Amino acid sequence: MGTFHDEIREIEERSSERMNFRTKPRIKKAIQQAAALAGVDDSVFTMNAAYRAAMEAIEAHERTTLRSIDHAAFFAAIDNPPDPTDRLRASFDRYGKTVVSK
Repeated sequence: MGTFHDEIREIEERSSERMNFRTKPRIKKAIQQAAALAGVDDSVFTMNAAYRAAMEAIEAHERTTLRSIDHAAFFAAIDNPPDPTDRLRASFDRYGKTVVSK
């Protein structure tokens, strides 16, 4: 079994927020046992596990995965883009009139 890595400790922020939740006795017991085996407090263990799961969920939603056929079509469109349609030109025109960039 690998050593426990406390990712939360590396975040340079003051811990000012609170999270409370209820759980089933069996889940609490398993978390406490795993934390003890890792040699850390159960709240440290829980926060690290929750943080890792959160970061994985965020990353999965921010990444786009394409099948081979879609990958080929995507890069073919980048290499040989179609001419802009009237709707696309209108969208760019509307964007230019409504969005202010600094």
